[in-house]
Amino acid sequence: MALSPDDVVTKQFQHVRFKEGFDPDEVDDFLDEIVVEWRKALTENEELKAKLAAYESGAAPARAAEPAPAPASEAAPVAGAAPAASAGIIELAQRLHDEHVAEGIAQRDQLISDAKSQAASIVSEAETRGREELAKLDRERTTLEGRITELRNFERDYRAQLRSYIEGKLRDLETSATTSGAQPVSALGL
Repeated sequence: MALSPDDVVTKQFQHVRFKEGFDPDEVDDFLDEIVVEWRKALTENEELKAKLAAYESGAAPARAAEPAPAPASEAAPVAGAAPAASAGIIELAQRLHDEHVAEGIAQRDQLISDAKSQAASIVSEAETRGREELAKLDRERTTLEGRITELRNFERDYRAQLRSYIEGKLRDLETSATTSGAQPVSALGL
């Protein structure tokens, strides 16, 4: 595949599920393609430079069809150019890798920070709600205790009134029985 700069710019990678970023295998494969195409381009470029140099030095045009052998002094730079370019591509890939790792670490730290602040907010809200519920229950308990005290006082007063009413009726009954000449109920032994 002939790789153009537009291919590099428009290349779309598949997103990976359950984690951020692109599929590492797909990125590595694409970078391998770039390296192969780049090496081809560098080799072709060096061959064309050698042909141009041979042509300019006055070599016969018939030899232009064959690749001109490079002089010994130029052979070393041609052979060294591909590894240098490869090293540059590897360096670029490493830099991109380092940038993505740093970005991932920064994003991880941000997510952790956000999660911690959200957790603190939730705990604070729960504690506040708990204090409010305890205060509400305490007010209800105070109200109920007051109501219980009122009911106990009402019961005590009611019993006292009922006792005095019954005792008064018993006295009235005994008084009416003694004035009529009949025996009191307590004297009958019932």
